[in-house]
Amino acid sequence: MANHKSCEKRARQTKIKTERNRFYKTRIKNVTKNVLAAIEGADKEKAVEAMKSANKYLHHCVSKGILKKGTAARKVSRLQVKVNAI
Repeated sequence: MANHKSCEKRARQTKIKTERNRFYKTRIKNVTKNVLAAIEGADKEKAVEAMKSANKYLHHCVSKGILKKGTAARKVSRLQVKVNAI
């Protein structure tokens, strides 16, 4: 446990940021799974709609600092290739 006042504050801040990041990371996984589920079902329209949602959310996470720009672009690109293959 932290002994200094500044260390106690850092511990509190880390706890809050960890919770926030966990929320975003879980949501990223769920959005990605929605696209993959639509692809597995071979439903082109549903896959395209899920892809739009995923694209928007992944780039939203970039603006929040959760993901780097290249990471989001790579994830979107890989999903889009799978959607186009339907």
